[in-house]
Amino acid sequence: MPLMSRKADYALLILSYLHQRPERGCARAIADGFGLSRSFVANILKELCHKGFVIGHRGLRGGYVLQRPADEMNLAELLQALDEPFQLAECNKMGGEVCCVAPICPVRDQIAAVHARIHGVLSTVTLAELFRGPDAPCEPGRGGLQVVETPVATW
Repeated sequence: MPLMSRKADYALLILSYLHQRPERGCARAIADGFGLSRSFVANILKELCHKGFVIGHRGLRGGYVLQRPADEMNLAELLQALDEPFQLAECNKMGGEVCCVAPICPVRDQIAAVHARIHGVLSTVTLAELFRGPDAPCEPGRGGLQVVETPVATW
């Protein structure tokens, strides 16, 4: 099961499009540019407006622009805004029911710590970092995303 939904994935595409075109972008051009359904793009743009990621302008010269610079938005914020809150395990739900072995579970606290670390990493990844791509230079004083290839075990 992917951590990021299709809606969040498409939202990243839409936000990257608007990041590259600060003068404005329309739903039709975004949908056509990525080969996506216009209605799905329009629905995501509407939600991005309601969640404070983009601003929509009506009229003949209307369209959408980022509400804030991409370096002021992070991946955790986007995922939380568009999807159910990320939970590594059922027992990590805030105020929710826990499994029947939670009181004696030997790994519950460690799973919660891993969950916090993953959330922490997602919170440090700005959308601008994602939009730069792997070959783009990093801003001075900021770490960039690094692609690390992990060997795959074959069984």
